[in-house]
Amino acid sequence: MDIQIATLCDFAADYNGKMVINGTFDTLAAPKMPVIHPQCCLAMRLCITPEDSGNHKFTVNIIDEDGNALDDKMPIEADMPIELPENVPFMTRNLILNLQGLRFPEDGIYSIDISVDDELLSRIPLRIVEVDQQQQQQQPTA
Repeated sequence: MDIQIATLCDFAADYNGKMVINGTFDTLAAPKMPVIHPQCCLAMRLCITPEDSGNHKFTVNIIDEDGNALDDKMPIEADMPIELPENVPFMTRNLILNLQGLRFPEDGIYSIDISVDDELLSRIPLRIVEVDQQQQQQQPTA
């Protein structure tokens, strides 16, 4: 199993197997901590081969720099049975996970870990920064 795409974004949708991704990002700026990000998506595109057939456990976990889960709702786990039709060399599947109300207690580097059967397949970094809005407003614009 191969993850071809894994990104955080503002919006994602699957239209008949075609993935639409809007507003991909890796940094969130906030005027104070803690910060709650109201809504975003984790958009993933998986490539599956006959060797991947069987029952699997799919896991998404958002962790801080020390490896601690973001909150008690993490990790998110799902059963993922895979069965390819005969003579099909590969299939792709789009997975979109809508995330709402993510609360980041402090600034720093977080990671979105994507695992299958407890094997880490992808780690997406996410930087949370606290920004002084008064300083930003005083800076001249180009």
